[in-house]
Amino acid sequence: MSHPLPPPTGYPYLDEGRAGGAVIAMAHRGGVGHPEIPGAENSLHAFRHATALGYTYLETDVHATSDGTLLAFHDAVLDRVTDGTGRLDRLRADQVARARIGGEHAVPRMAELLEELPGARFNIDLKSAGAVGPLVELIEHTGAHDRVCIGSFGQRRLDRFRALTHGRVATSASPAEVAVFAGTVSGRLARLLTRGRVAALQVPHRRGPVPVVTRGFVRRAHAAGAQVHVWTVDEAPEMEELLDLGVDGLITDRTDVCRDVLRRRGAWRDPA
Repeated sequence: MSHPLPPPTGYPYLDEGRAGGAVIAMAHRGGVGHPEIPGAENSLHAFRHATALGYTYLETDVHATSDGTLLAFHDAVLDRVTDGTGRLDRLRADQVARARIGGEHAVPRMAELLEELPGARFNIDLKSAGAVGPLVELIEHTGAHDRVCIGSFGQRRLDRFRALTHGRVATSASPAEVAVFAGTVSGRLARLLTRGRVAALQVPHRRGPVPVVTRGFVRRAHAAGAQVHVWTVDEAPEMEELLDLGVDGLITDRTDVCRDVLRRRGAWRDPA
């Protein structure tokens, strides 16, 4: 089944992912729901596992240590997923290096992921204000402008990143910007109100019983030159429902299930 293509966004990160009717499939934190990699969240091991399955889009988060090292890690503290403790912004990189995710895997530096997985693209959630500068520096140093899409729940963090990168990097909508798209009847008006800065809307399927992603929402996003990616979708029936609505990407913990669904629909593209 061919999948309808949205208008181009102007960002290779997004447009190349939809080429030929493919759907962008993102391995959330490396695809942590896959039964083969329990407890490996946001580890290099998890990301390598996802790429071995054929994923070229990987979702992660970034924080910065007290000495400015950018880490691919979701929480502000080590405690939940590692055998270490403490706030990342109060620890040096060498202190964090002793911690092990699931008791086994080191916390990866974002620079390490870009280097170790050269064929991968990363969807990155800016989790802290202190990570903005190091992320901009890393992208500039590595020339990774077309390998990343940046989002944040914090409008100030996102605004600062956009200002520092001068529109060269794809960014997804903040919650306030999502609300604009949800509350207007025109994609062109939504683009005007968000000053054309939104390349993708990365949203949950629903908030409680209220659907966020509807056919009209997808249509407004496409009219504004933006894609719609939905998180975190792990069940095949929900994936099918969203794909029928015309979404452009699925962010999933169940990398096995998502790949199977997209292959059945002819919307999966194996890496070259």
